Amino acid sequence: MAYSTIIKPQDYFNTLLYSGNSTARSLTGVGFEPSWVWIKERTSTSDHMLFDQPRGVQKYISSNLANAEQTSAGMLTAFGSDGFSLGNGNDVNDNGQTYASWNWKANGAGSSNTDGTINSLSTSANTTSGFSIVKYFGTGSSATVGHGLGAVPKMIIVKCLNQPHWWFTYHVSIGNTKHITLNTTNAESGASANYWNNTTPTSSVFSIGTDTGTNESGSTYIAYCFADIQGFSKAGSYTGNGNADGPMIYTGFKPAWILLKRFDSGTLDWNMYDSKRLGYNGGDAPLFANLNNAESNDYGRIDFLSNGFKIRSSNDQVNNNGGSFLYMAFAETPFVANSGESIPTTAR
Repeated sequence: MAYSTIIKPQDYFNTLLYSGNSTARSLTGVGFEPSWVWIKERTSTSDHMLFDQPRGVQKYISSNLANAEQTSAGMLTAFGSDGFSLGNGNDVNDNGQTYASWNWKANGAGSSNTDGTINSLSTSANTTSGFSIVKYFGTGSSATVGHGLGAVPKMIIVKCLNQPHWWFTYHVSIGNTKHITLNTTNAESGASANYWNNTTPTSSVFSIGTDTGTNESGSTYIAYCFADIQGFSKAGSYTGNGNADGPMIYTGFKPAWILLKRFDSGTLDWNMYDSKRLGYNGGDAPLFANLNNAESNDYGRIDFLSNGFKIRSSNDQVNNNGGSFLYMAFAETPFVANSGESIPTTAR
């Protein structure tokens, strides 16, 4: 059987680093028009800023906060063909501060999707990269929502926009009876049909129960949906061994970005790594999706390898002995090229 993958992952996910100047500006170098932009100041305390095209410019939510969506002209002001434009807001463009922006390509502002029992307000889906953004109204009754991927999502992050609710997250390693919250250190929840209606996502829809975190009557929600794409993206789990010679996790690609969290016990953070901030391996300086902290070098090492990542620390954040960890990863370079093709040097 022929092997097929995305030969140049940077066409669908890319990290852009920049320095703030407190002046309205346009940034280029992403390599595509981003549908989802996640920005974090690296050098000082600052909230995460998440922007997407289905919600529109100037509107942001923060992964470290339960707050409802906010609007500010000082934040992201435009999505461009090779990047985005910013105002002078300190959380995205403070003079002298350095920033990381993680950028995903879906399908612009999207359009309504009628696959579920709830018609989405907008579904921006990229079936090639396995990523979609879905905006929908809650009904308060168990329902399904179309995600547009044509493949089963392995991770779904849901945030209520008009009410201060936590970030409810589905992950294949936890299953359809539980959730975990992106903005907290909490472990996986107890089992309840209220989250995902005890139903695994299909290739066309995901299910929601009656919990206000995913389906409050009259509330508006945004959902970020991720399917596994061979050689480009993967959601999975591993078990820690508490040793500096930690587990090797095979993804089928050299990672560009990793989000990981211990899910069987609370008090530990959502660790975020990328391959660009340090200019070499990337696994020494995590940021934390649930915290406004600056980047840190206190939690040990993760090596980004050609076919996955290797834990090089006994720190509980990434390698508690016997602990269960979930992750979501995106590629810098696929491990194996398509049949008959080679990996271009620009993708290495």
